[in-house]
Amino acid sequence: MEGRILLKGVIFMCLIACSTARELKVKDQGTIYNHTLATILVEYAASVYVSDLTELFTWTCPKCNDLTKGFQILELIVDVKRCLQAFVGVAPDLNAIVIAFRGTQGTSIQNWIADLYWKQLDIEYPGMEDAMVHHGFYSAYHNTTLRPGVLSAVESAKEQYGDIPIMVTGHSMGGAMAAFCGLDLTVNYGSRNVSVMTFGQPRIGNAAFASYYSKWVPNTIRVTHEHDIVPHLPPYYYYFPQKTYHHFPREVWLHNLGFGLLSYTVEKVCDDSGEDPSCSRSVAGRSIKDHLTYYGVRLGGEESGFCKIVMDDRLAAYGKVDVDGNVNLSRDFSASVLRMNVESNEEGRSI
Repeated sequence: MEGRILLKGVIFMCLIACSTARELKVKDQGTIYNHTLATILVEYAASVYVSDLTELFTWTCPKCNDLTKGFQILELIVDVKRCLQAFVGVAPDLNAIVIAFRGTQGTSIQNWIADLYWKQLDIEYPGMEDAMVHHGFYSAYHNTTLRPGVLSAVESAKEQYGDIPIMVTGHSMGGAMAAFCGLDLTVNYGSRNVSVMTFGQPRIGNAAFASYYSKWVPNTIRVTHEHDIVPHLPPYYYYFPQKTYHHFPREVWLHNLGFGLLSYTVEKVCDDSGEDPSCSRSVAGRSIKDHLTYYGVRLGGEESGFCKIVMDDRLAAYGKVDVDGNVNLSRDFSASVLRMNVESNEEGRSI
């Protein structure tokens, strides 16, 4: 009898698992969630945390392999004063420009999370009536060295490769900056085929901003994980929908169902409200642990609570450092690819 019940349970769980799609198209917005693409972009969101700029710029870091092999960085930007970091490059396998922003470093994330509980909507988003956003997230992208470096690199990549897709990603605060970047590229620079995928991103604006954002950057996925605390912040107040922070769509919530050997991960594509009560809002978001792992990939700084960079003298030819110590490393992309091809041919002849 017990064996029969167990068998029924296994069959039931398998049916549910089979019905859970990994690649879904949501008809009303045309948003596409692709599991394979998500597992690739989360690797970029993890790699941008690397503090060894030599390994990162040459794409030889321990995280710079497997699904991202062959990627070449065009621009690496480090705002040292504010501990911000981003890179722009071209991924041959995706045939796309990839932009990644680093999130909050180390144990400072605990203080950062505590601050988010009290953050108010404190700045109007330019050009959009009633749209209010988080000043800190807005400024981290718009008012630092990151924005000009990113825009310059995107322009260079387009000159070299034409109007190929642009994919913007980031984890935690890096996800907030990725969203502002995607909107900036679309609205202010007329870029087409821009998609954004973030991991553990906080709320960044009110309902008016969320509506505005989803209109201009419809191909956006916000991946959330189990009880990750950050997507719950700054808080959303159901009874004051126009006066509170509000996520834009489309959320994909990763969570486990079942138990023991029958446990498996569900990737739930949520509704187009941005605040689907059946997704991550259905649980108490209190976990920092869930915030630091997505698709089995560890995200976060290498040394807890400490913001640092390591740079080899050989990178001096590629970069410049301003009076504040901020670093920009740029590569002549066509020359770099040519150089790689020459080296590859020479190696081939010597064998």
